[in-house]
Amino acid sequence: MGGSVDNSFARFCEAVGAAIDKPIVWIRENVVVPNQKESVWYHRHFRRVPTIDQCYTDDVTCQYEANQQFRRDKYVDDEILAILRRRKEDCYMYEGPDSKNRCAQLVEDYENAAENWFIKYGDLGYHRNAKRAYMKQKHRMIWERRHGPVGSGMKPQSEWGDTEAA
Repeated sequence: MGGSVDNSFARFCEAVGAAIDKPIVWIRENVVVPNQKESVWYHRHFRRVPTIDQCYTDDVTCQYEANQQFRRDKYVDDEILAILRRRKEDCYMYEGPDSKNRCAQLVEDYENAAENWFIKYGDLGYHRNAKRAYMKQKHRMIWERRHGPVGSGMKPQSEWGDTEAA
């Protein structure tokens, strides 16, 4: 007789649990999940705004949005660089004497990312904004057109090859 009491009690507990659980599961599966956004709650998504070269000179709002987008992009690039630096340092600590060979890919990735970061954000100073970065990019492109990659030295003006020098 003890088995039927245990069995009855177990059935009662299952019935109460199902009476509470089934409506909650039904609401979640049929109401909440279909109406849920794709992104996770802790990731804030900003729409991409026009860049500074797409803004009119008198459109202050567009320039402000472009500067805010520039600041967000810099913050993301800073974090990516910090992650790569941390991975490189962790690899050095973990591998010890063999780190030169085993961490070569991480070092190369970090050096490449650091170079690209400096190309975009380096030498902009404290009061950096999208317009200064755009001008830096423009000047770099003009330099590379005239003289080749930065760091390769200057060519004489007669070898520049553009019509502005003539």
